[in-house]
Formats: sequence, structure tokens, C-alpha cells
Amino acid sequence: MLISLDEINKSIIKKGWEYSNKKLVKSFQFNDFSNSINFVNQIANISESMNHHPEINIKKSNVKIKITSIDFNGVTTRCINLAMKVDSIKLTS
Repeated sequence: MLISLDEINKSIIKKGWEYSNKKLVKSFQFNDFSNSINFVNQIANISESMNHHPEINIKKSNVKIKITSIDFNGVTTRCINLAMKVDSIKLTS
């Protein structure tokens, strides 16, 4: 089920995520390409386990993540949960 913009703001926007075009969006900066790929591989593992897959763009040491629910055409609780898990990877990498 879709969640409201107010709920999105309360849960994830304060953590650096943006809401744009029915997606949660955040960029992560790394020291080098190898660390970027390591981060993306960790996201891939989590995404597979959740069966919820983000759009990922890699440019050298910058990784941009976009999360949405295609089934619901917007942001759901699963999107928020995935975003929080992505943030936890960043903190440990």
C-alpha cells in the first residue's frame, strides 16, 4: 500500500533521502570505484532477500539509489524499509 508524503517525510527525508517523481532518491559518495561496487553488491544481496529492487546508477565513486514500488506506482513501506537497510550498509562500509 502507498504511504503519504507526510509519512515519507517523517520516516526517511530527515536521513538525506529525497522524494522525487514517486521515488525515494539518495546519492552516496565513496573514495573509489571499488568501494562503490562493494556497496552496490551489498544492496543487491539485501534487495534479493526482500524481493524489492532499486534502480542503481554508478559513476566512479558516486552511487545513486532510486527506490519505488512498480506495483503500486509510488513509495510503500517496503521502499522505506529498503532505504533504511541501504543506510545501514553505508554506515558499515
